Amino acid sequence: MPYSVTVAWDHLVKAFANMEADRIYFFDRMTGEIFSVGADLEDSFWEQMERQQERFLAIPPLDRADERRILTGFLHAQEDQELRRLLEHALSGKPPYVNPADILPFFPEQEDRLAELRDSFVSNRVMAWLEEHNLFSHSTSLHAVN
Repeated sequence: MPYSVTVAWDHLVKAFANMEADRIYFFDRMTGEIFSVGADLEDSFWEQMERQQERFLAIPPLDRADERRILTGFLHAQEDQELRRLLEHALSGKPPYVNPADILPFFPEQEDRLAELRDSFVSNRVMAWLEEHNLFSHSTSLHAVN
């Protein structure tokens, strides 16, 4: 019998934006709850989750490759030549080592633009995941449908 639960969109987006390797997020199909656990839990927990995989879906984290794709796309569209040069160096991995997050605060408009690109990427990923797991229907407007 199909049933529907409300999906907390902002919590789901936050879970998808997770980059902590030691934290895993799950979605409960029956309640719509999103919860996280430490990756270092005992085997008995993981065995129980495996047995209930129809109910609990692991939410894929945002990995470094995804983050790099977002940043590379942002870089290629960058018109500010100074920022482009700084970001190219940061992404090259050559000394002196620089983190793009340390550069962008000096370019607040571009930092906001990158945040919008990241949000859009994550939102699109969430929608694709919801559809892939039959949890989204346009008629239910962000209600999970099982």
